[in-house]
Amino acid sequence: MTNRWRFVIFIMCLLPVAVPAAPQAYRSPADTSAANLVWSEYAAHMKGMHVALSSIEQSGNSDVDFVRLMLPHHQAAIDMARTQLMYGTDPQMRRLAQEIITDQQSEIELMQLWLQQHRPSSLKADQTTALHAGKEH
Repeated sequence: MTNRWRFVIFIMCLLPVAVPAAPQAYRSPADTSAANLVWSEYAAHMKGMHVALSSIEQSGNSDVDFVRLMLPHHQAAIDMARTQLMYGTDPQMRRLAQEIITDQQSEIELMQLWLQQHRPSSLKADQTTALHAGKEH
């Protein structure tokens, strides 16, 4: 066998490794549509988180700011984990998603309680008044 043919065979053997096929090329239209739906849901959760984060005004208290910024972050994690449970099939990832929901929800409750306990007294009074006014309607 000439060196030229050996070279051609060598290159042909490397081609599948060197140039991976595009993942979309082997998916049926239904698979692509489902993948796009899931991706859109993940993206919507992230967009919602960014909108929520951008609406938070700085308080001047780094502890309060940390907690207020973490709340939308944790909620987005829960939302994404719920999407994973709806569409994901890998048992490990489904278990992780369930753990994320449980852990993040617990942390959200803890942070909300902490915020209620660490708001300035004027805000607490305003909130109490607003809550009672809302119940009367």
